[in-house]
Amino acid sequence: MAWSIAQVARMSKVTSRTLRHYDEIGLLPPAWVGANGYRYYEQEQLLRLQQILVMRELGVGLDAIAEIVHEGRDRAEVLALHRKWLLAERDRFQRLANTVSRTIEELRGGENVNAKSGSSMDHWFEGFDSAKQAELQEEARQRWGAENVDAANAQVKDEPSRWWRDQREQWATQLDSLVELIDAGREPVDPAVQDVLDGHYRWISQHWTPNRESYTGLGDLYADDPRFRANFDRTDPRLAEFLRAAMAEYARTRLD
Repeated sequence: MAWSIAQVARMSKVTSRTLRHYDEIGLLPPAWVGANGYRYYEQEQLLRLQQILVMRELGVGLDAIAEIVHEGRDRAEVLALHRKWLLAERDRFQRLANTVSRTIEELRGGENVNAKSGSSMDHWFEGFDSAKQAELQEEARQRWGAENVDAANAQVKDEPSRWWRDQREQWATQLDSLVELIDAGREPVDPAVQDVLDGHYRWISQHWTPNRESYTGLGDLYADDPRFRANFDRTDPRLAEFLRAAMAEYARTRLD
């Protein structure tokens, strides 16, 4: 049985762009390519993709992964090694969770604490570990060019933790405002919606300055990428498509 690249992307939650990149660097060639140019994957490639994703989650770089998958080790042996790594990571995260739990209890002093405003946005910041950051950085380099990504990173690399907290709060406020406007029956082209988008554009421009094409593309990324889409859907199922349309309108009317 064979699966298309789109089917593999849906199953694995890895973008088609990343799968094509893995093919280009020789890490995960498809089983075969159809006459229409589409890539198709069989069980052997799915097993290798699982192996790659496990190592990515553990923070292993692509060069090191390539060395491992090309060694031709017995698959059961490799999976047993991966399982050992995963169990070690599980234990490490459990220790961290226990430490945080103790800290929470100490801060609370044994009393209940009411949820703070914005707690509904916590899912935007869950599990955003170094391996996932590395994957997003890699995809950004492919999409917008390494030079642009490195320049954007250089702009913010020395910012203090308070600045990053402010960024999160601004993002949460923007999304809350959009949900309120959706509830009020406003359309993406509405001036009030576009004013929120103006704040979003200025917020994004602290990292990089999108033009009309790239800002529209960012809206498509928000709606199409399963990782972003899942978070938008958890905030409000209407939000991703609304934001895509609003960003396209902002780019069309206000950007060059």
